[in-house]
Amino acid sequence: MSGTDSVISLERFNESHLEGVAALYNDTAITRQVLQMPYQSVEVWRQRIEADNERALKLVALHQGAVIGHLGLEQYSRVRRSHAGSFGMGVAVAWQGKGVGSTLLSAAMDIADNWMNLQRVELSVYADNEAAISLYRKFGFETEGLFRDYAVRDGIFVDTLSMARLRRTHTSR
Repeated sequence: MSGTDSVISLERFNESHLEGVAALYNDTAITRQVLQMPYQSVEVWRQRIEADNERALKLVALHQGAVIGHLGLEQYSRVRRSHAGSFGMGVAVAWQGKGVGSTLLSAAMDIADNWMNLQRVELSVYADNEAAISLYRKFGFETEGLFRDYAVRDGIFVDTLSMARLRRTHTSR
């Protein structure tokens, strides 16, 4: 991205971002690509940030103060799964393909690797969301499985891919 008009900043999701995040996920083009329900209120998102804990990273991408992306990464709380976590994200349609997803994911993977010490990061993505799948592959995520008829979208069942990124911190087993 070039020029001062294209500067993207990241912040931890807080009260000042509530309306922007609610609007992001209430865009039908975004809602149909994530597992959020449409028409979620600002109050629903307020409850999500109030539930903040050390095992959760919640970021927003901003352009001139406006929310243009969101990512939530959470480390699993079960002791035997604490080496792993999962994330979900959304990027405003007008900003897709312009580096917002890469900026969010780069920051999240840095935290996952260097602060949360996650060995494994998982995600689910609709099997037809080629742009997202390409982004995830760029960051080392690999497809581990196909879930057929996983979720309802636009009134029909659709498939999702299970993807994960493994970080090898020692020699092979």
